[in-house]
Amino acid sequence: MLGKNEIREILKSRFANDRHTKISEIPLPCDLKDTYKAALRIKTAIEENQRIAVVGDYDVDGIVSTVIMSDFFNQIGAEYVIKIPNRFTDGYGLNSEIIGELEDVDLIITVDNGTSATEAAEICAQKGIDLIITDHHMPPPVLPRAYAIINPKQPDCTFPNIEICGAQVAWYLVGALKETLGVNYDMASSMDILIIAIIADMMELRDMNRALLRFGIKRLNSSNRACFKAIKEHYFKKHFEFDDISYTIAPLINCTGRMDDATMSYNFLCAKNIREANHYLETINSINNSRKEEEKSLYDEIVKSVDPNDNVIVVWGPQWHEGIIGIVASRLSKTYKKPAIVFSVSDSRAKGSARSIGKFDILELISSQSEILTTFGGHKGAAGVGIDPALLQEFKRRVNERITPKDLSDFSAQDDLLGELDASQIDFELLEILEFYEPYGQKNPRPLFCIKGARARNIREIGKEGKHIKMALDKNGGSVEALFFNYDFLPRAGERVDVIFTISKNNFRGTITPELIIKELAPSES
Repeated sequence: MLGKNEIREILKSRFANDRHTKISEIPLPCDLKDTYKAALRIKTAIEENQRIAVVGDYDVDGIVSTVIMSDFFNQIGAEYVIKIPNRFTDGYGLNSEIIGELEDVDLIITVDNGTSATEAAEICAQKGIDLIITDHHMPPPVLPRAYAIINPKQPDCTFPNIEICGAQVAWYLVGALKETLGVNYDMASSMDILIIAIIADMMELRDMNRALLRFGIKRLNSSNRACFKAIKEHYFKKHFEFDDISYTIAPLINCTGRMDDATMSYNFLCAKNIREANHYLETINSINNSRKEEEKSLYDEIVKSVDPNDNVIVVWGPQWHEGIIGIVASRLSKTYKKPAIVFSVSDSRAKGSARSIGKFDILELISSQSEILTTFGGHKGAAGVGIDPALLQEFKRRVNERITPKDLSDFSAQDDLLGELDASQIDFELLEILEFYEPYGQKNPRPLFCIKGARARNIREIGKEGKHIKMALDKNGGSVEALFFNYDFLPRAGERVDVIFTISKNNFRGTITPELIIKELAPSES
């Protein structure tokens, strides 16, 4: 049985190799190649009244990156225009159509994109437009011909080996601009939105990212941005927790790019007063509800055709909404405890989104079929893939033959299991220990525990469709409330069960109590 001091030491050990544990210790703008070269070029553009355009991306990271740049330009009174591409009409990143739309610009600054924009860079060069790329994605073998490229992953960049998101790269450029222009600008003023991008883009929550997040959550809760006041009022929040970023704020910002136009979320984050913020939030909530409905409809359609004997779930359909196939793939992988790849098919292409389970490397599996793919990219947990629709059946056959159920048996919720607890140990003191090591996410997974032989009682189905259950778990005189979302096993009252779970804070009418979030539930083997 795990003791509380043992839990504390296990969690503390996760950060033993962190080099940057305070804001004062994080790397400087000079550690990023081309940062000051870019800053000097932007200074010239401002001083000579040249037209500046900022081109972002339609996800949370890209939207926040754009806001960080515009916040700075607004404070110093610089003239600029912004363009956040539309997923459906513009596609991803800087391209010839967007360049043509930005009439008479002298300087384009990309944020959270551009590292692969080789063709667009050539067009900029032909038109006499200087291009500054700020990005964090893996560079191709040959970099675009740009005036400056700020990307920690590019060759000969001296930035430490820490994964940072596009918004952080933009934030570093602002730091270099502040110094180059000699202006008084509070770099912490962007921390309230910067931390949203770090969490939403699934960065590693260790080292400098952890330091930024722990400082930034305080800035978020004291933020004067009207958008956050609107969210607090709408969701009856007095105080934001890290989970509120993951489950409320980030999905709201992200849904417009998935379903409509991400510029709406940009305008929401930049709202000047609560009335304007509420106007945007009402529309965004409507879009988010539509996203949930479409996601549920597609998921329900897909599960009817899933073969439970497949090792990898590979499904496709005509014109499935490209903005939600990634979310559906994630739900499928959690439901079936297998990797899932969902394709939306048009006449000439099939665009897929893949999600993994546990530590299984989905990108490695996809890349093993590179000879029949048109595009692919991503990381171990999530990836994107493109293929000729005529080859989908062959792709499905190949990936299912490449791995076996045994290959997946090692990847369950028990990968990060800390150990066994007794129900009596789950109290306010344990909540405080777990809270101290927040935020949880990449490279700092939320601690998993187990209880064996607990007795289940007060079992009731909850939710609109009764897909979740709430129960009490008793063992050795201790009792704790537990929730199981999208349950796959319903115990009988009084039945003994083995449970794998995380621990959450339940705040009901000002009273804080621990609550278990069940990940795996089964009849007890003990």
